[in-house]
Amino acid sequence: MKSELQKMLDGELYDASDVQLVEMRVKARTLATQYNAIPVEHAAARKALLQQLLGKTGTNIDIQTPFYCDYGAHIYAGENLFMNFNCIILDCAEVRIGDNVMMGPNVQLYTATHPLQASERIKGPELAYPITIGNNVWLGGGVIVCPGVTIGNNTTIGSGSVVTKDIPANVFAAGNPCKVIKDLPA
Repeated sequence: MKSELQKMLDGELYDASDVQLVEMRVKARTLATQYNAIPVEHAAARKALLQQLLGKTGTNIDIQTPFYCDYGAHIYAGENLFMNFNCIILDCAEVRIGDNVMMGPNVQLYTATHPLQASERIKGPELAYPITIGNNVWLGGGVIVCPGVTIGNNTTIGSGSVVTKDIPANVFAAGNPCKVIKDLPA
């Protein structure tokens, strides 16, 4: 029989009140609180704490505070990641972030979701679907990326966009819902 953690990671209905999941979230929130309290001039301590919090980090990572996440352990960040102030990652499923990714302030990545049908939703189980962000991507300020979305390499998402569906590589996309505006040179 699968654990609630495995169900969550497999995109199946799961019980978020499961003891293991609650303990994992408490640990992540404790580490995030500690990270948010480290002065910016203590770069080595900030990097060390991110290595404890996140599932994987590149050698060059800069996450401005405050930063919030659900589990941290399901976030896999590549090289040269920059996240501006007040970013949130709900990593109930894997969040894979490529190399050379920039995120403006208030970017939110949501893997978490709930059943659409009210009669199922009120029973309590939740769902999560992974998010993948390719290499050389820029997410403008206030972008929201919804569960299950993949954003291709070399793509720019305009500020304030709500990304509900996959966006291909080498494009500028924007809007609510986010749509491709124009192709970009590779």
